[in-house]
Amino acid sequence: MLSDMSENNEKSISKPPNGPSVSENNERDHPSSEALSLPSFVAGSGTLDRLVDTARDYARAAASDNTLKAYAKDWAHFARWCRKKGAETLPPSPEMIGLYLADLASGTGPSPALSVSTIDRRLSGLAWNYAQRGFALDRKNRYIATVLAGIKRKHARPPVQKEAILAEDILAMVATLPYDLRGLRDRAILLLGYAGGLRRSEIVSLDVHKDDTPDSGGWIEIFDKGALLTLNAKTGWREVEIGRGSKDQTCPVHALEQWLHFAKIDFGPIFVGTSRDGKRASETRLNDKHVARLIKRTVLGAGIRSDLPEKDRLALFSGHSLRAGLASSAEVDERYVQKQLGHASAEMTRRYQRRRDRFRVNLTKAAGL
Repeated sequence: MLSDMSENNEKSISKPPNGPSVSENNERDHPSSEALSLPSFVAGSGTLDRLVDTARDYARAAASDNTLKAYAKDWAHFARWCRKKGAETLPPSPEMIGLYLADLASGTGPSPALSVSTIDRRLSGLAWNYAQRGFALDRKNRYIATVLAGIKRKHARPPVQKEAILAEDILAMVATLPYDLRGLRDRAILLLGYAGGLRRSEIVSLDVHKDDTPDSGGWIEIFDKGALLTLNAKTGWREVEIGRGSKDQTCPVHALEQWLHFAKIDFGPIFVGTSRDGKRASETRLNDKHVARLIKRTVLGAGIRSDLPEKDRLALFSGHSLRAGLASSAEVDERYVQKQLGHASAEMTRRYQRRRDRFRVNLTKAAGL
């Protein structure tokens, strides 16, 4: 197989006999939704031209901005690698892509070896980029699949999980916040994110109403018994119910109401920046990095895991710590936690549970042993 790869690599470096020319490759090197147009055999009209514009808008919305940025970086890295090897990026060469994956895993160049998950993500990025350029990348091709399988077998390690923020932790964290406008906002972020098991991107993308802003990721409806969040999540639209807490000091819905009231927010993004003096809310939506910084800052302020050096404590906690905390702390049937987190499988939910009772169901005894 290695000899086959070597022979095919030499062929892939030269111009393929039936592939596009270098000039055609350059035309396809920067894909864009602007490439969507009417077929050459169809006469244009006002109605059809408007539909082309609509289709382009939908194409731009096919993936999130963060995903598109990551895919663009993946392609740029692969294109640089191909140039250094004297190879063309188009059309896709499974042999060259197999060698590229091997290079990423071995760290033979100036860059360190990448993790298996990052390599898998890079491959997904290449597949997406090739699709935008009108090519299909067959991930099951033997030159790709066998190399990737070998990388996973040799280098795969259990995922490094972030520490869960448990109930007592979140209470200590919100206790470090003041009761000025900024403190009210950050308290609502922490409590809402914890009770809803939300991703940090889901928190900051919330609007007051449906369709308030073009970049909205969902909206909130407040009722007597709690708040209903409608989210445009990774797996599609889903609803998250957040009931009221046992007391106002720790109730996520009350914290949200306080923030909206004193910040005078009744339209647009819910979580926005504040003025330097902390007395006025702006109209600018917060970046999701604010949530990560807030978690780390309040973890330090609350003295959580004070047995560790500060650097190690900061590395233990992230935005995912809120989701893991809910999954680990909620003493309810697992399927309710799965629904709240928006997971497609119970197995994914169990990955977030840091202290679940692993032997609550004893199949050994149930089988008569």
